[in-house]
Amino acid sequence: MTSSYLIFATLAMAAVTFITRALPALIPRKLLDTPWLHRLNESLPLSVMVLLILTSLSYQDVSTTVTLSDTELHLLMAQIGALILVLFIYHISRQLLVSMVVGIAAINGLFWLFNSFLG
Repeated sequence: MTSSYLIFATLAMAAVTFITRALPALIPRKLLDTPWLHRLNESLPLSVMVLLILTSLSYQDVSTTVTLSDTELHLLMAQIGALILVLFIYHISRQLLVSMVVGIAAINGLFWLFNSFLG
């Protein structure tokens, strides 16, 4: 069942990607120049990135008896901190690649800091 789910998910992502890439060629140019579509185009990459990060948060491993020195809590705090930093950097720079690099560095750096000083 897992392999069929992965195949379906991959095909669905490929179909969505194909449709979103082909759609601008099919839509009249006048509609593509509307302000709301430009705003959507600016915010869509960040929205997708935030959704991906939120779905990968490791809150499932955090129980009610977790203490401040537990690694599971450190990972969750590092992920939330990195997400906030990514949102802030994207708001300033409007560069998705820069935000992603900062996010990767931040999650690793924050996780190391939390493990070193709280663990």
